[in-house]
Amino acid sequence: MAARYLALAATLLSLAAATHARAECECLWQGSFAEVQAHTDLVVSGEVIAARGNSIDLAIERELRGESDQPDIRVWLKTGDYCRPEPDLFPVGSQWVMALQRITEDVPGGFNPHTPNVSYGRVGDYTLSSCGGYWLSRNDDWVTGNLVDAPRWVREPQMTPVLLDLVADYVAGRVDAQALAQASREDPAVRELMLDTRAFLRGAD
Repeated sequence: MAARYLALAATLLSLAAATHARAECECLWQGSFAEVQAHTDLVVSGEVIAARGNSIDLAIERELRGESDQPDIRVWLKTGDYCRPEPDLFPVGSQWVMALQRITEDVPGGFNPHTPNVSYGRVGDYTLSSCGGYWLSRNDDWVTGNLVDAPRWVREPQMTPVLLDLVADYVAGRVDAQALAQASREDPAVRELMLDTRAFLRGAD
């Protein structure tokens, strides 16, 4: 009888642990990229070059704000109830603009030596929050996502892709949020015509 109770207790503990591992984080929406990026440590554009556990390695192609002492950085994503996006959203080869927080201290219980690829993250690495528009999808020179004035929790709103250079100008304080919003609402056909015209004029020169 005692053995049966012990087995039942072990089963309940396992179920509780599994439930905790699947627990969803609860956080308030912090705002679109235009609102949240200024409160982070590093804003970069780059490509995912590796993925392991709940982390990805991002090769930095452009620093929009802040500086990294490494060309490649590790970004820790969701595990347990951490308020971060799922790692599967960022496959190897995908391109992103990310607003990141640097890990500056160890978190109790945040690292398990038996599962080193699944943890809170190491000091010196970075985390990506899911509580706002902390990342934008990039396709070469163009970005989309919850950039400015987009609905809460909508990751890919209907919008015209915006030039990465314009986003960089916003982060640097050279243009305002209104310029981002206007660019995201431009008619795509008009934008393509303008780009074709500029390319033609450069060729003529």
